[in-house]
Amino acid sequence: VLALSLSACGSKAGDKDNSWDYIEKNGKLILGLDDSFPPMGFRDDADNIVGFDVDLAKAVADELGVELVLQPIQWTAKEQELQTKNIDCIWNGFSVTEERLEQLTLSIPYMENTIAMVVVNGSGIKTRDDMAGKRMAVQGGSSAEETLNSDENKAFRESLGEVNGSFKDYVTALMDLETGNSDAVLMDSVVANYMINEAGKDFVVLEDSLVAEEYAIGFRKGEEALANAVNEALRDLKADGTVAKIATKWFGSDTTIIN
Repeated sequence: VLALSLSACGSKAGDKDNSWDYIEKNGKLILGLDDSFPPMGFRDDADNIVGFDVDLAKAVADELGVELVLQPIQWTAKEQELQTKNIDCIWNGFSVTEERLEQLTLSIPYMENTIAMVVVNGSGIKTRDDMAGKRMAVQGGSSAEETLNSDENKAFRESLGEVNGSFKDYVTALMDLETGNSDAVLMDSVVANYMINEAGKDFVVLEDSLVAEEYAIGFRKGEEALANAVNEALRDLKADGTVAKIATKWFGSDTTIIN
């Protein structure tokens, strides 16, 4: 349902949308991201910002004939960074939600994800019912936090003993889980599976997820021209095999849903 609503995020009739003209004339697209969100966007051992979203965005920028500028931001301030025009888009495992559909113009969705719990293997926690009275860690400003605070999950949230939303990224949240200060971390399964495999930690992602969602790119409300240009580039890159090549590099197969 959400995916069908993306095209409805348009500008008011009569408004002049110069969003793509501005980017084309300026010659660059400034992308805001959380640089500690593997495999979508993170720093490698040489301190370079890398990731699936980074590679995909570079390919889109090349297709559009503009330079990609990566701008690390505080994830809790991402909408403010966008509205004050410090960045041109939010592109970093950015989940489609009802609230974001109302506040922003979003691209076509390009990947599926679930919001799921990560626990220590052998903890005895297998479903959300097992979390009653226990401690949940979550990144502040994330879609996981928004999901946990939704009306649909009110009963589950109230069953928890404690919710800690002070973590600025999932790296520190998972460290909190490893040290035993939290009993579970609520996060994107795409990110969780990658981080667990890369770090070799004895964590598991529970199948009892809270919600299924999709990733898209966020633009300022009404910037349909820019969104459409990016959408067209994404579709072209999907058609010529570039997207599949990038996805296979990071996930082992083409996990994208661009159409």
